[in-house]
Amino acid sequence: MHISLDTARKLQNKSTMFLVGLSGGIASGKSTVVDVLRELGCAVIDADAIAREVVRPHCKAYGRIVRCFGTEILSANGEINREALGNIIFSQPEKRQLLNSITHPEILKEMLKQILKYFVRGYRYVILDIPLLFETKTLTKFMKYTVLVYCDPPTQLSRLMRRNGLSRAQAEARVAAQLPLDQKLELASHVIDNSGDRESTRRQVLRLHACLQGSRHFLWARLALGAALAGLAGLSYLLLQRLIS
Repeated sequence: MHISLDTARKLQNKSTMFLVGLSGGIASGKSTVVDVLRELGCAVIDADAIAREVVRPHCKAYGRIVRCFGTEILSANGEINREALGNIIFSQPEKRQLLNSITHPEILKEMLKQILKYFVRGYRYVILDIPLLFETKTLTKFMKYTVLVYCDPPTQLSRLMRRNGLSRAQAEARVAAQLPLDQKLELASHVIDNSGDRESTRRQVLRLHACLQGSRHFLWARLALGAALAGLAGLSYLLLQRLIS
């Protein structure tokens, strides 16, 4: 996919849509926030969902991953075993970088397609659900606002152990692979505190939605111009994905 300079200029003149980056930490409860946003009819692009799709057996990235990581990462049905691959990339940063280099270009292509779809449909803003948004600071400049789904560290650890059936040491290793939530607080323009009950979180999401709906700031032109100038290669790192949750 290529966006020409002429197209970018037209979008800059016409657009009223902007982008909102949504992130959190592993087991911080981001999916709860996304569920509420979707109930409200918001446009949400899920990086994890795209990441799972682009590594299916019929997709381009699948063959490269199998060649690089071996057939031992495959399940009996031939699909990639996320747990097996996750065990490799969480303990070996160079392997994680290799995986990212394979999947990012394919993820970006799909993401741009979905952004264009929502633009044509006239959405006010689009939520980009990117788990590792704050780990790569270059991503945030494409977002008008950034939203962090936060919970206190003890709650995060206990949720992860319970959800994934992990030992404390395993859970701590997964959390340590990401930027600490307390550091992300300083980078976000909006924070949803998900340490409490679901109703408290829902009220915060409703306030956020009202704020975004009333915003007068436009950002689509910045994304379009960035894509036109840098191309897919230059923006391949726009979307850091997390294949393994």
